[in-house]
Amino acid sequence: MKKKWLLIAGTVAVVGLIALVIAARVAAGRIAPYLREQTIAYLSERFASDVELASLDISMPLDSPVELLLRKGKGAVVTVTGRQLALRFRGNEDLPPMIQLAGFRFQVDLPTIWEPPARVKLLTLEGLQLHIPPKGRRPRMKAGGDKKAPAVVFEEIRASGTKLAIAPRNPEKAPLHFEIHQLTMHGAQPGSALRYDAVLTNAKPPGRIQSSGHFGPWASDQPGQTPLDGTYQFDNADLGVFKGIAGILNSTGTFSGKLERIVVDGETRMNDFRLKKVNQPLAMRTTFHAIVDGTDGDTLLQPVRVQLGRTWFTARGSVVHYEGPRGKTVALDVKLTEGRVDDLLRLAMKGSKPLLRGGIQLGMKFLLPPGQGEIADRLKITGQFSLEDARFTTPTVQDQIDTLSRRGQGRPKDAAIDEVPSNLAGSFKLADGVIEFDRLRFTVPGAAVALKGKYLFDNEEMDFRGDLRLDAKVSQTMTGWKRWVLKPVDPFLAKEGAGTLLRIKVDGTRSQPHFGRDRGN
Repeated sequence: MKKKWLLIAGTVAVVGLIALVIAARVAAGRIAPYLREQTIAYLSERFASDVELASLDISMPLDSPVELLLRKGKGAVVTVTGRQLALRFRGNEDLPPMIQLAGFRFQVDLPTIWEPPARVKLLTLEGLQLHIPPKGRRPRMKAGGDKKAPAVVFEEIRASGTKLAIAPRNPEKAPLHFEIHQLTMHGAQPGSALRYDAVLTNAKPPGRIQSSGHFGPWASDQPGQTPLDGTYQFDNADLGVFKGIAGILNSTGTFSGKLERIVVDGETRMNDFRLKKVNQPLAMRTTFHAIVDGTDGDTLLQPVRVQLGRTWFTARGSVVHYEGPRGKTVALDVKLTEGRVDDLLRLAMKGSKPLLRGGIQLGMKFLLPPGQGEIADRLKITGQFSLEDARFTTPTVQDQIDTLSRRGQGRPKDAAIDEVPSNLAGSFKLADGVIEFDRLRFTVPGAAVALKGKYLFDNEEMDFRGDLRLDAKVSQTMTGWKRWVLKPVDPFLAKEGAGTLLRIKVDGTRSQPHFGRDRGN
């Protein structure tokens, strides 16, 4: 009888063991389709997208399926490998996929599959591509009704070789590309921001950016409302890709806000900023407070503080894309309260020395529309300025100024009157490489000149007309017998409170100017 019971007990044990093995195998067989279903559901609802997935392979430890079943999967990790994933804007199959992956791989704690949140230890992304349609054509991402994405916590996400493409409004223009060489994210879970570290190449101007901070939680219905913050370091950005300018820029700063409205505070440093047409390098440093639309790059500058050589000025304005030609329009309101005119002229004038040296105050409106031509030809500026204690660097010009001051003071032979300072003030407009002065007042001791005219930067030609007022009478500007011959003329030229009042012109070139009477041709 005892042997009989032992046989029955053994049989029951074997049957039970077989049942456990079968149950474990059945459970393992159900994990794969369940995980596929949950993965697709997560992607679909998390990103409000249609999901295309070529394959999903599941592997899990089954060395001891009974032990695995008895421990309810505790300690077991399931590895999931996917191939050829695409997430498309729901209901917009004509647009490129928002997200594409050549492959992905993650490990998830087995018990958390049935006891949310599922905990993914490491998610590795291969060949990640992000495609952002142009602003205005981005469909509103439609959530999938009352469904909620399965709860998942990603402890770490790693991606290498990521590519981001932002399409422009103009379909004929190539997308703006960013290459993210390394991207690591931590703590990604619904309703929370993830921490990230990224190294990428900026598209235009090209350069290397290192950034770290927080991103999210992702606003699937309105991606532009996704919050973010962080710090960045932008190194060796080559401005030579832009028409007309050159130099290597480095920048650091912080940012925060939402994807479509990012507040950025930072600074830039350049040792060799220059206009290509002139190629006169000058050190430039800026500090700035800006608001950037991260979905299209439109930027509001509020303000930018610029140091150009020894000159400081402040600019407020925008860099925005409008309907029409490709590119962005730069519009700035510039105020310069302390500076040097030679720093400004050095950028725009050929030769080793600028036309003038001296202090300057300046207020101007700066407009640079998009286009294919040189910056100097597209730039439009209107403004007012004043120069104090300015001196001309061309000897022939300064000699003429010194002579004017001597004659204006009635001391034409006084060699002590030398290197006299000039004060200038006026209003101007610059367009198509020509600067026109609606009002230009020029004074030196003993003389004052009021002119209107223009200067052409390309060939350095000038043409100005106006009035010359001297403190001295015309006869006092001469020496020897000419002084006596002109005395009868004094009453005719002494007008409007001036010792002498003459109509004059200044023309010629920067290196060979001509000063003379304007006889009204």
